[in-house]
Amino acid sequence: MARIISIDYGRKRVGIAVSDPLQIIAGGLGTVLSKDIFTYLTDYCKKEDVERIVVGYPKQMNNTESESMRYIRPFVKSLERVFSIPIEMYDERFTSKIAFQTMIAAGLKKKARRNKALVDEISATIILQSYMESKNKK
Repeated sequence: MARIISIDYGRKRVGIAVSDPLQIIAGGLGTVLSKDIFTYLTDYCKKEDVERIVVGYPKQMNNTESESMRYIRPFVKSLERVFSIPIEMYDERFTSKIAFQTMIAAGLKKKARRNKALVDEISATIILQSYMESKNKK
């Protein structure tokens, strides 16, 4: 099987996670500057077999799109043009809060929890793990 990449897209930084080849466990790959994401993904896809890319889909509590979709939609369109693999969007509600709680549970000090890049990476990991679990239930 091939890997799945997950992206928590932001205007400044992009959190990235990847599945294992069996698509059971998600792990963080890190964060990159938004301007560097296509170079990073292209290099990664040359080294690893990637089946699809999952992008966090920010929704509000009433199930409508969040304001940040105006930045994410063009990003997804660009992904579709550059890569010849399926691109899916997956609900990312609460991932930042869950990521922050995960950092607390892991015992990270307050200074480490302020690291927004780490929050983005953990959020991408949570998005991917949730996505894979939802696919396995079907």
